[in-house]
Amino acid sequence: MDGIDAVLADFEPASPRVLSAQTIAFDDVIEAELASARNDPHQFPAGRLVRLDAQLGDAFGQAALSVIEEAGVSKETVLAIGSHGQTILHDPDHVPPGTLQIGDPHRIAACTGVLTVADFRRADLAAGGQGAPLAPLLHQALLANPDENRAVVNLGGIANLTLLTTDGGISGFDTGPANCLLDDWYRRHHHGRFDNSGAWAACGQVDEAWLGTLLNDDYFSRPAPKSTGIETFSPGWLDRRLPAWAPERPADIQATLMAATVETLAQAIERLPAGQRPALVIACGGGVHNRTLMDRLGHRLAPTPVKDSADFGLNPDHIEALLFAWLARERLANRPVDTRLITGASRPVLAGSLFPGANGLV
Repeated sequence: MDGIDAVLADFEPASPRVLSAQTIAFDDVIEAELASARNDPHQFPAGRLVRLDAQLGDAFGQAALSVIEEAGVSKETVLAIGSHGQTILHDPDHVPPGTLQIGDPHRIAACTGVLTVADFRRADLAAGGQGAPLAPLLHQALLANPDENRAVVNLGGIANLTLLTTDGGISGFDTGPANCLLDDWYRRHHHGRFDNSGAWAACGQVDEAWLGTLLNDDYFSRPAPKSTGIETFSPGWLDRRLPAWAPERPADIQATLMAATVETLAQAIERLPAGQRPALVIACGGGVHNRTLMDRLGHRLAPTPVKDSADFGLNPDHIEALLFAWLARERLANRPVDTRLITGASRPVLAGSLFPGANGLV
């Protein structure tokens, strides 16, 4: 919920090439509505949700036009737009399970004139899967190596872990919060959106007793497949667990929240069977810019090296947007995606629905 990430990607002839990329801030109205929806998605009024869906669709369409213009190409050369949408609620363990991403794709197609592919998660959910994470599919396509087991860690609001083995195997799951709780706690005490480079967390001391309280959440010990979201690891989740000493030691809260991110990732890797443990961990997502987080993750996982995806030619800020361009490409080719070992789906599915634009492609 930090803004709109957009990339223009060329998938020919081989590995994808990012022609342009932007992160566009939400306007104040949308940002306020998203914050309200995140705080209590179960009570967010339907009328406001409908308006927000339309507003986001228009904003996503403008973001697509902006990144196309920046690249200096004609929009007539763009085959499709892949739009993940903004997750409002992800609840795969409810009966029946559900997930909702908004940002009306009809409005994106109308604004841009370009065929739009959206609604990537619900087919997986209907097939018995968790609907997330989907990033492992792109990680496998771009980062698998037959000579070593690898893990890819996406440090977004939520952290997800992809395991790529030398025999071509793939699995993955959400480990828990990465930046969402860190960002929320920082914004309560500072102007600005992020703890740049983790400087504030570095000033605090980890409280081992409270860290143990955080790690006792049932989610962390659940076996895969599993997925979660910032509507679960929300400000309310944090408030219910804050210790009495929090007002006097806010930097220690930040340091301990960072330790929880590191520890849940490390424990997820350590629980793997010996033959699946990675020889290398590759990190991507916004958390890569938090040097304190990266340093502590590297220290905790030593001697296994932790590298930035940029070392492999993949800008860590572009991978999630690139994922949905890649998934749109797969959908246009009518290639099912196989998430059975990632989400627990019963079968491969065609991920994404088509919303034609003026370019007439279907």
